[in-house]
Amino acid sequence: MRKAAPYLFLGQTTSLCETCLALVPAKVIGEDGAVFYLKRCREHGVQKTLIADDIDYWKSQRDWLKPGDRPLSVATRTDHGCPYDCGLCPDHEQHSCLAIVEVNEACNLSCPVCFADSSVKREAHRPLAEIARMLDAIVAAEGEPDLVQLSGGEPTIHPQFWDILDAAKARPIRHLMINTNGLRIAREAGFAERLAGYMPGFEVYLQFDSLKRDALMELRGADLTRVRIEALEALERNNISTTLVVTLKKGVNDDEIADIVRFALDWRCVRGVTFQPIQDAGRNDGFDAKRHRIVLTEVRRRIAEAGVFELDDLIPLPCNPDQICIGYGLRNGREVRPVTAMLPRDLFVAAAPNTVTFESYPELRRQVFELLSLSTAQGNTSEKLASLLCCLPEAAVPQEVAYENTFRVVVSQFLDRFNFDLGTVKRSCVHFVQPDGTIIPFDTFNTFYRPGAAGAEALRKGQAR
Repeated sequence: MRKAAPYLFLGQTTSLCETCLALVPAKVIGEDGAVFYLKRCREHGVQKTLIADDIDYWKSQRDWLKPGDRPLSVATRTDHGCPYDCGLCPDHEQHSCLAIVEVNEACNLSCPVCFADSSVKREAHRPLAEIARMLDAIVAAEGEPDLVQLSGGEPTIHPQFWDILDAAKARPIRHLMINTNGLRIAREAGFAERLAGYMPGFEVYLQFDSLKRDALMELRGADLTRVRIEALEALERNNISTTLVVTLKKGVNDDEIADIVRFALDWRCVRGVTFQPIQDAGRNDGFDAKRHRIVLTEVRRRIAEAGVFELDDLIPLPCNPDQICIGYGLRNGREVRPVTAMLPRDLFVAAAPNTVTFESYPELRRQVFELLSLSTAQGNTSEKLASLLCCLPEAAVPQEVAYENTFRVVVSQFLDRFNFDLGTVKRSCVHFVQPDGTIIPFDTFNTFYRPGAAGAEALRKGQAR
C-alpha cells in the first residue's frame, strides 16, 4: 500500500552546502506549519534547515512580488551563472535600493559579531579619491541613487570623514546614511551638531542591539548601554533622523524585540527600527546554528507583541519579499497608526501588481507598492505617503505629513550558507560598491567575495568550471 510523504513538497531551489558552500539542489518542503530546505551535497550528504516557521506568511511573499527595476548599467558579464558573476551582472533582477560604501576597515570596537571582521587592530582607511570613485560608480549605475550608506569599519573615525560626507552630498544621492556604533556621537562635543548640518536627506543608522549589559557583552564585547543613550540624547537634541538597527542572535537578545520597538517610540528623532537576524559571515564568535539562528517569520511575530503593529500590518517588501518585511505607519508622539490598517484589506491579496483583481484601486495599489519600495530610502516618502492617504476618505490624516510623523519597523534577513536561495539572491537590492566599480549583493559579497570569506574557495571552483 502506497504511503504519503510526511511533508508537503513546495518546490525546488538551489542553495548551498552548509559545509563546503558549493551550490546544491534543495527541496523546499512544508512540515508542521514550517518551511525547510532539504539539501543534498554529494560530499557532505543531506541537510535539513528551517527557512520559515510560518508557512502561510512564506506563501504570501509571492503575492507581493513586483517587476524588478534594473540598474542603468552593469559592470560584469554573465559567464558562469549566479553567484559567480557578481558585479552586477546582466542577469541580476534588481537595482541597488541600498548601496553600501565601506570607507575603512578600522574600528573603535572589536565586536564578536562583525560581518566585515573589523576591529581595533585594523588601521586601514580608504583614500578619499577612491571613495569618490565608488560614489561615482553607484551614480553611474543608478542615476540618482535612492539610498547610499557609508559604512566600515566605523566610518566616523575616518580621518577625512567630513570630506566624505561632503563628497556624497555633492552627488545626486537622494538619501545619505551613516552606519555607526555611536561612540563618537556620544563622546565628542559638537559632533552631532555638525552632523545636523547635512539634514535633510541624511540619517544615522545606529547600532542598537540590546537594552541589557549581558547581551551587549556577547554581541559587541563591551557594555555600551550608557553610550547608546548618550548618542540618542545628542541625536535627539539636534532632531537628526535615526534608525535603530538590531543584530538578532537567538537566545541572546531576541527576547527584547518588542521592548526595543516600544523604547524607540520614546525618542522623537527615531524614525524606525531595523531587525537583522544574524548572518553567519565574517567574525561570528561562538555561533551555533542550532541555537542562534532566528528566521524572519519569528521576528515578525515578536514585533507584533509590542502592540504597535498587528501581524497583518507587517508585510513583505515588494522588491525583495523573501528577505524584507516592513510595517509602516503615521506617528503622533508614542502613538502609531499603521498605514496598512488604513487601506482596504482586499488590496493585499493580489498575486501581482498588474492583476485585474484591483480594477477599482489601480492608482492606490501603484502608490502602495511605490511607497513600500521606497520606505527604506525615505527620499521623498513624506510626499508619497500624503498622496496615498489622500485617496482614503475615512483616514484621519494630518494636513502636512512630514518624515518625522512616520514610523517603521523592518526585518531584513540576509542570506548565508543556511538559507541561501538562488532566486532570492537575484532579487537582492542591498549591495556593496567596490573600488573597481563593481556592485555586489550583500549576501554574495559576505559569503563569497569579501576577502577571507568562507565561500572564497567555492567561488574559485565555480568560476573555474
